[in-house]
Amino acid sequence: MIRHWHLGDDRQSLVLASFDNRLPETVYWGPALPEGESLETLSAVSRMDVTGGMVDENAAVSLCPEASQTFPGQAGLTARSRDGSPLAPAFRYESEAASEHGLTLVFADTALDLTLVFDLALTPDTSLLKLQTRLESADVIQVDWLAAPVLPVPAHTNEMIEFSGRWCAEFLTNRLPFAPGARVRDNRTGRTDHAHFPGLIVCNKATTNTAGEAFAFHYGWSGGHRMVAEELADGRRHIQFGHASASQAAGRHFVTAPLYATYAPGGFNGTAVRFQRHLRDHIVTGARTPRPVHYNCWEAVYFDHKLDELKAIASRAAELGAERFVLDDGWFGRRDDDTSSLGDWIIDARKYPDGLTPLISHVNALGLEFGIWFEPEMINEDSDLYRAHPDWVLGPTDQIRGRQQLVLDMAREDVRAYLYDQIAEVLKNNDIGYIKWDHNRVLPVVEAAQTDGVYQFLDRLRTDFPHVEIESCSSGGGRIDFGILERTQRVWLSDSNDALERQRIQHDAALFLPASVTGSHVGPRHCHTSGRTLDMRLRAWTAAQRHMGFEMDPRELTDDEAATLRKVTGWWKDNRNWMMHTDILRLDSPDPAIIAEQQLAGDGGRFVVFAALTRPSDQILPHPIRLTGLDPASIYRLTLANRDEAPRLSRGMPLLKTQDLQASGQYLMSHGVTLPWRFPETVFVLEGRRI
Repeated sequence: MIRHWHLGDDRQSLVLASFDNRLPETVYWGPALPEGESLETLSAVSRMDVTGGMVDENAAVSLCPEASQTFPGQAGLTARSRDGSPLAPAFRYESEAASEHGLTLVFADTALDLTLVFDLALTPDTSLLKLQTRLESADVIQVDWLAAPVLPVPAHTNEMIEFSGRWCAEFLTNRLPFAPGARVRDNRTGRTDHAHFPGLIVCNKATTNTAGEAFAFHYGWSGGHRMVAEELADGRRHIQFGHASASQAAGRHFVTAPLYATYAPGGFNGTAVRFQRHLRDHIVTGARTPRPVHYNCWEAVYFDHKLDELKAIASRAAELGAERFVLDDGWFGRRDDDTSSLGDWIIDARKYPDGLTPLISHVNALGLEFGIWFEPEMINEDSDLYRAHPDWVLGPTDQIRGRQQLVLDMAREDVRAYLYDQIAEVLKNNDIGYIKWDHNRVLPVVEAAQTDGVYQFLDRLRTDFPHVEIESCSSGGGRIDFGILERTQRVWLSDSNDALERQRIQHDAALFLPASVTGSHVGPRHCHTSGRTLDMRLRAWTAAQRHMGFEMDPRELTDDEAATLRKVTGWWKDNRNWMMHTDILRLDSPDPAIIAEQQLAGDGGRFVVFAALTRPSDQILPHPIRLTGLDPASIYRLTLANRDEAPRLSRGMPLLKTQDLQASGQYLMSHGVTLPWRFPETVFVLEGRRI
């Protein structure tokens, strides 16, 4: 007997089949199938041959590959009974329920009193598969590994792109070949982490930003996670995501985070656009519209808070175009450095004898929203809270400290209640519209309950203070995922304000993140994290590619720097209403020194191209940059928005230096646009409209 199911739209199809009531396996995932395609035939033709040296039946790469079926690779479930004995369930079909855009499939092992449930949906607007696995047990068991629904990838995909990184260098991409065996990434940091963004793209050698097939995955979870990309000895390949191994306590109910996945034929941009749109339009809620120009005082004052200086900085930031002022670390307890006071969320009377009201009133009088920094999940040993409750610390007492701090056990209800009372008191008594929520160290132990506790805490704050927007910061980009973004409206992509570093980080993060949630700031002239000195034009235009902000002492600016920053900030304000809803399309450049992207409006009627020359080119003259996503038959007018930035060594007269270009979409995508010669560490900005 064969049961089969189809999740599909006009962009992709996922066909599942259950043979003899066993767990369903994917028999097709790829381009949308035509109406009337026989699912029974597809299911039947998926059966593989058997030859010498094999068992007599191939174990299925099911939605949860089973050890009981002699599966030769990584099983989708590893569990133990109360006495520690391994469990090897053999699940059989129980029931199903269909919804408008998905279905729920229920399978059971009656002998072990286990029920496995798959919740499967295809989002109607954005064509993302949203997949979750649930396990129910009649008895208490220990689950060391439970995979979200497991998907195969086809044989013609022979490469994968995974993500690594470090502090100030997030979203590093590694393009690797598939090979026999398992590629396993088990993130033990307890947070999403700089080095372990929970994403994967499967492709082939021919896939580029703009062409070829891609299968993309993202596990929407803010704690430690595990990824398995495995090629079996018989050549089949499959992808697994779930919580970090052995991170869940014993119990009767277990559930994975959602695994988001999609197939697209339009290169990496094809999958990226779906993730960008889904995050922007369906996950993030409560974001300010229009997005305000952000100012953060961290790299201006650090812990040295003086009211008059902060007022002067706020006034200068407002003159330059800022619309929000964020007071960073150092306002609470006796916080003069990073060794004390985390957990004591009481305004420091030494620095603010009249509370925050004088500063907030000044900021509001300038027309700016006021925001404030918290790091609620952490505690210093030099704090009143630690002296009262050392038992609230997560992990052993002799653990290695991180950034002079320990971690609070967020699974405890009394910890969450204390933190809520402290933070709610600050929010209720002050006109605060924004929180920068930081998380500055890895966890000493990996427990899913810690992340669940953070989610509960954030959900309560969001319910009681719906007007407060929250940014997810974790030493920069250490906690960026769809799980945290269900509860926040912005991410601090990196602690690096080095514009050259930012160009690469932003470019690779766009494989999943839209501009509207991605904070990008104009940093100091002399970058505090890289030591480089960079031109204001590069810093400003780089920040203008995402949710723009400033993070330096604005009083350091020369008149020329201030004029440039005002100009670019004004340009961003004039364009933000449509730019914050664009698709970010990464462009394939023949010059590896160039990082280029095209932000295309939803209706295709306008776009802007940012082309950054990050180092000297290997050839004398620029190559054309081919655009993408345009209507071949339409005519577009292109304007070089910053043509006045071309240097004197650009001695010729290419058209864009003096006038606009009108050309067909076909020409712009096939031949491309040749920009004037320029110095390295510069950005050209090209605006386009369909006429």
